[in-house]
Amino acid sequence: MTFVTPTRLSDGRELIYFDADEESAARHRGPAAARDARGLPARGPAGTVRYDALTGEWIAVAAHRQSRTHLPPADQCPLCPAAPGHLSEIPASDYEVVVFENRFPSFGPDLGELPAAPEWGTTATAYGRCEVVAFDPAHEGSFGSLTPARARTVIDAWAQRTEALSAMPGIRQVFCFENRGAEIGVTLLHPHGQIYAYPFLPPRAATLAARAAAFHAASGGKQTLVGHALASERASGERIVIEGRHFSAFVPFAARWPLEVHLVPHRQVADLSGLTGEERDELTTLYLDLLGRIDALYPTPTPYIAAWQQAPVDPALRPAGHLHLQLTSPRRAADKLKFLAGSEAAMGAFINDTTPEAVAQSLRNAVGRSAGKDRS
Repeated sequence: MTFVTPTRLSDGRELIYFDADEESAARHRGPAAARDARGLPARGPAGTVRYDALTGEWIAVAAHRQSRTHLPPADQCPLCPAAPGHLSEIPASDYEVVVFENRFPSFGPDLGELPAAPEWGTTATAYGRCEVVAFDPAHEGSFGSLTPARARTVIDAWAQRTEALSAMPGIRQVFCFENRGAEIGVTLLHPHGQIYAYPFLPPRAATLAARAAAFHAASGGKQTLVGHALASERASGERIVIEGRHFSAFVPFAARWPLEVHLVPHRQVADLSGLTGEERDELTTLYLDLLGRIDALYPTPTPYIAAWQQAPVDPALRPAGHLHLQLTSPRRAADKLKFLAGSEAAMGAFINDTTPEAVAQSLRNAVGRSAGKDRS
């Protein structure tokens, strides 16, 4: 059981402690709990979104993010616990997992509905919410460096926030993700991820949802597209990396990236909040195993984006949705990265420099580093 303790920072942003036991949670409650003593100024207005009539997409304009913190030393890290002489974003002197509203959000804090019929020149408020998930009080690391117990608490936090954010007015998609490595653009070394609650269906999510809905309808509502892909990969076995009772990990048949793995629950479930306790337990084990294998491929840590593809909030699209993790890395060799150049960046036509079968074999053969040790 995970204990949830909400509070507020001095500028009104919500902060939530997630603890694995009652004793730990008690530290963050009542008059003795640490409060944010920074006296931050009131939050500024939300940014804006502009409608791109050529693509039908919304583009966020968030110039205020130019001033966000960039690779600070440990004694100035905003995600480390507060200490004498250093008042961070997290007031407590210690914590397990913390989620708080981003001080430099791309979306929010205002909530509302975007125009239903935008056209060229349409500008609107960037409604939504952006949250930071601090995985651990240690200054350096990533999800893969967590102990199994701490990783399990993070999964519970993802699930709780997915459910809460999905219920907020105007939210169309909830996206939990972790960026790892300077090559990906990480600006904080502290082990953390983020959650975006969008006021629209992002392009990638919209494509996946449309394909999923068409397949689900064609099957008479009996099968999901992701479930079909999973069954096909398990039947083949050629690209399977890990197979458990509730989850399987595989390199997809048409992988776009040099290193790409999908981690999929065997049972159709729309999002993380729908996973049972037993499924979350196995997810913890298999996810840490997978990250260990990825880090065992090369002598140095591999940069990646771990993206949880969840069903859209729209009730009409959820029956076809099938939760899965898409973990991708631009690393194509120990000393080489794939850059998105002409074909990929301009036309969206990916050209992979590796074969999915060879990558899967390498991951199967990899001996993952033990969970709980710093892999960053």
